[in-house]
Amino acid sequence: MPPRANRPLRPDVPEQPGQFRSLNATLLYCPSCRVATPTRQRLLLVLPEGNLYEYLCQQCGASTGSKTDNR
Repeated sequence: MPPRANRPLRPDVPEQPGQFRSLNATLLYCPSCRVATPTRQRLLLVLPEGNLYEYLCQQCGASTGSKTDNR
């Protein structure tokens, strides 16, 4: 195997477009249930920089996280 300095550089690969626009959590750790549980997504605010969502535990309804959807 040739030394690293002599290896050819990676050929130019065209930039690929993103495959995902957004990801949604399906399981998150719930501090009340003390286990990863299925989540529901609830729209909290519509902001100029994107929508703010809250993730809620389907078992007890506790908040388990949030995300901003940048559109």
